Amino acid sequence: MAKAKATRRTLDSYTVKPSNKIIKPGDCVLMRPSDPSKPSYVAKVERIESDGRGLNARVHVRWYYRPEESIGGRRQFHGSKEVFLSDHYDIQSADTIEGKCTVHSFKSYTKLDAVGNDDFFCRFEYNSSTGAFNPDRVAVYCKCEMPYNPDDLMVQCEGCSDWFHPACIEMNAEEAKRLDHFFCENCSSEGQKKLQNSHNTRQSDAKVETKRRRRLQANTEAKISASQAVVFLS
Repeated sequence: MAKAKATRRTLDSYTVKPSNKIIKPGDCVLMRPSDPSKPSYVAKVERIESDGRGLNARVHVRWYYRPEESIGGRRQFHGSKEVFLSDHYDIQSADTIEGKCTVHSFKSYTKLDAVGNDDFFCRFEYNSSTGAFNPDRVAVYCKCEMPYNPDDLMVQCEGCSDWFHPACIEMNAEEAKRLDHFFCENCSSEGQKKLQNSHNTRQSDAKVETKRRRRLQANTEAKISASQAVVFLS
């Protein structure tokens, strides 16, 4: 007689020991890698199940890939806390969950006042078989025409509203932070005239700040004009 297949039951939640953090489907978690020298894996919990006695809990997960785990590898514009939502699904023992984490949208991440160890952001989905990204293109900024890395300090031109890395405009970070006004090469003549003709004598708030600390009035995608250059990722 064939042995009956063990019954599995779906759980609403799982408690991580010893932190007593409660994990539910839809949560993002950090998972312990088999190689202790590697950083924790990031995953989204799809389903939690156990055996018929409520033991041996397992989690169905969808993996987030770090840039260095992708076929193309890490590139200059990838943030240190950036991950890609992949099409790679897996089943793991719930015992490998180290704790919760938060994977923010790109827009939400740029609004954070401080980034914690458990904060990540995602702006792309990733096909682990082909190496393709969705979306497959992204806007570029500055003279170097690189996509935006939220870890980098950038200054905004008051004329064209484009963003520039201090090093690309022959300036160091400390000099950039002290700026009250900035006009790029293409806007400098017109910008200086506007400043000279201005009757506003109030001290201007600094126009330069990290994009993460600036409250964006619209998400990054909304700032892409039809004429703005884009870089293809695949």
